[in-house]
Amino acid sequence: MILVIDVGTSSIRAAAVDPDGSVRHIEQRSFPPHSPAPGLVEFDPAALGGAVLDMAGAVIEAVGAVSCVGVTAQRASSVMWDRSTGLPLGPGLGWQDLRTLGECLVAQAEHGISVAPNQSATKFAWLAAAHGAGAQGSLQPSPICAGTVDSWLVWTLSGGTSFVTDHTHAGLTGLYDVSTGQWSLRLCESLGVDPQWLPEIVDSAGVVALATRLPGSPPITAILGDQQSSLIGQGCIRPGMAKITFGTGGMLDMCRGDLAPVGGHRSPTGTFPIVAWSEAGRRVWGEEAIMLSAGTNIEWLVQDMGLIDTPADSEALAASVSDSAGLVYVPALLGLGTPTWDYGARGTLIGLTRGSTRAHVVRAVLEGVAHRGVDLIEAAEAATGFEIPVVRIDGGMSRNRLFAQALADASRRPVEISLISESTLLGAAFLAGSAHGVWRALDEATETWQPLVRLEPAQPLDRELWLRASARAAGWIPELSALDF
Repeated sequence: MILVIDVGTSSIRAAAVDPDGSVRHIEQRSFPPHSPAPGLVEFDPAALGGAVLDMAGAVIEAVGAVSCVGVTAQRASSVMWDRSTGLPLGPGLGWQDLRTLGECLVAQAEHGISVAPNQSATKFAWLAAAHGAGAQGSLQPSPICAGTVDSWLVWTLSGGTSFVTDHTHAGLTGLYDVSTGQWSLRLCESLGVDPQWLPEIVDSAGVVALATRLPGSPPITAILGDQQSSLIGQGCIRPGMAKITFGTGGMLDMCRGDLAPVGGHRSPTGTFPIVAWSEAGRRVWGEEAIMLSAGTNIEWLVQDMGLIDTPADSEALAASVSDSAGLVYVPALLGLGTPTWDYGARGTLIGLTRGSTRAHVVRAVLEGVAHRGVDLIEAAEAATGFEIPVVRIDGGMSRNRLFAQALADASRRPVEISLISESTLLGAAFLAGSAHGVWRALDEATETWQPLVRLEPAQPLDRELWLRASARAAGWIPELSALDF
């Protein structure tokens, strides 16, 4: 069996996965970040490490010895700790934290560097300054470590003997040189990050450490970012295959294979090149498209509008009407990501009449998120030249059958729903197990993947009408729309 540790934005999971791809035992714990002030998102690294050790130990106690460990984690969230004591220098900064927005604008104006506040680079510099780490090259009296959550977890599991990250995480820090696969000294210098703080970049698959803090000291044989893990976990390991995770936000990830990007910058269609995974010195490339709010819109219906009592109620209520009766919803509560990256766009509901009911509104919201999914699909296809023949989906919203059917109808292509909603667990297991010999190769591991159901396109949704509504939602707050990272 393979032990998987999966640290998301608001929860932690530890699970044992069998060679047939089934999840034998799972431990799950809520671990949401906290916000001490608007725009600030923090978490406790020590509490996170302790929880992971407890949960992993509980899984091993339940199932017996495990052969290897796979680690997958939220990307770009940042931790800084003392190398000699192993103690965090302060709270970790979540990837959603916006306290370094000004530094990102300065980097663009003064150095011509495009770095977003949700990347790690400016977070590392802020943590160093806030906790007296000293100027570059001056780390006395104690050297420090600066890493993303995966680095902190491997450090914790290995008892402080391994300080590493992999290409999938490093590529999201804003400090990664796509051409060399190593840290960019130019970017580090310009952004105030000492390269000595940073972990060694290793392959996503392969033995990186022994988890000496766990019973039996199993080897850690995979580390990778959560979205890349979801990509592998849904078997999308060949060029042109893609998945969308519909959680709080929405993330499309496509496998590009060996087709390396020309640079690490955003494409004209608003997508980003990523490392999908790396093994045996080879980087497999991918393309990513981002929806800033997906499940957030359903939470809005529950918590703010009071139209439904629980997110699960949205399916039955929306299904009580045959269509949205002309209502069109643009899910831009936090702005629009791919393809336009308009931070000043705002949520829009158009087409209201005296006959509009809450059922029509809820259905329009689900269909609006589906249309945003099509935005991501079309942008990724335009950026890469690959056609996405089938869309595989996971995340909380994938459990809503009406929503999944709307995605099939709007995209005019089949949608396959993941058997488990958090396929990150499977991706880390597949990569760790194939590196350890549980499977002979990654493609053998992913052959165990089967969808819960496959939905074919049925009743077309009016894509042109939705695009008209989306254009009206754009630029609502001009000063935010002018921002570009």
